[in-house]
Amino acid sequence: MPRRNPHYDPARPHHTPLGFRNPDPEVRIGGDFWRWRRERRAANLPKEPEDGYLSFAQRWRVTPDFALDAARPTAWWLGHATVLLRINGMHVITDPHLTHRASPLPFLGPERKVPAPAGVPQLPRIDAVLISHNHYDHLDAGTVRQLLHSNPRTVFYAPLGIGDWLRSRGARHVEELDWWERRDQPGFEVHCVPAQHWSARGLFDRNRTLWCGWVVSTGNFRFYFSGDTGYTPYLQDISDRLGAPDLAALPIGAYEPRWFMRAQHVSPDEAVRLHRELAVRQSLAIHWGTFELADDSLDQPLTALKRSLLEQDVHEQAFWVLKQGAHSFV
Repeated sequence: MPRRNPHYDPARPHHTPLGFRNPDPEVRIGGDFWRWRRERRAANLPKEPEDGYLSFAQRWRVTPDFALDAARPTAWWLGHATVLLRINGMHVITDPHLTHRASPLPFLGPERKVPAPAGVPQLPRIDAVLISHNHYDHLDAGTVRQLLHSNPRTVFYAPLGIGDWLRSRGARHVEELDWWERRDQPGFEVHCVPAQHWSARGLFDRNRTLWCGWVVSTGNFRFYFSGDTGYTPYLQDISDRLGAPDLAALPIGAYEPRWFMRAQHVSPDEAVRLHRELAVRQSLAIHWGTFELADDSLDQPLTALKRSLLEQDVHEQAFWVLKQGAHSFV
C-alpha cells in the first residue's frame, strides 16, 4: 500500500493523501512519454547547435569572477538552473548542479554540453541553498555533498518532503516549507511560492514531494527563482502577495514539443509573458544551453526569446542572456 503523505493537510488544495498536485487541479502533466521518445528518435532530435557543440561551449562559457563589489546585489549564472546571488553580503545558490551528469548513474543520462564554469571549491561561502524540486537536473547529490563539505553550516531551504533526503546526506540545517510559507534568515527573508510542475526521483514516487519556486527579499530588493514551471495564471499571485520582483530567474529551455512539455516547462514566449505579468524589473534567462532534456537544441531558445521579446514589446536589455559563469549587477 502506498505510504500516506506525512504532510497532508486537507485544508490545502494542493495536498493529497498520497502527495501533492498543481495549483490548477485540472492540469495533467505527462502524456504519452513513449510517443515523445519515438518521435524524437525518428526526427533525430535535438539538433546540434548551429556552430556545433564545441564552439557553442567555448562561446557560452566564461570563468566567473567572485571578487566583486559586495555593496550591490549581484547574480552569476552557473549553468542550467544554478544561480548564485549575493545580497547583503550573503550568498544564496539555487538548484546547485555543477557535476557532469543529471542522472543517478555516473555513466548514463543527460550530460553537460557546456562544462560547469566553476566547481564548488571555487565558490564563495554559501549561506543558503534553495531547492525547487527533486529532479536530477535540479537536486544533484554530488554537488550537495561538495557544498556540505565546504559549507557545513549552510541552510538548505526545500519544499515539503525533501528534508529527509538532505539530512541523510549530512545537511544539519534544513528548512522544509509549503507554498506561501516564509522563513527569516539574517540579511533576508525566504518565501516558498507555487510552481506548476511535478516531482519524482525514482519509478514509484511521483509527486510524493512538493515542487516550488522561491522569493528572496530584503527591505528594498526581491529575487524570484521560478524553478521548473509550466505557465499558469496562478503565478501572478506571487507579485500580488509579495511585490513585483526586481530580478527574476526564468526558464526558457526544454520546451519542445509543446504537446508534451507545455504543462511542465514554459516556452520562451511564456517566459516573456511571465516577465510582463509579474511586472519584473529585470529577468535572467536560465534552464537552457546546458543539458539536452527536450527536443529544442541548445541554441534554439535564444532565437525564440529574441522573437518573443520583439513581439511582446519588451526591450532586450530587460531579459538578460548571460554566458555560463558571467554575472550582472542588479
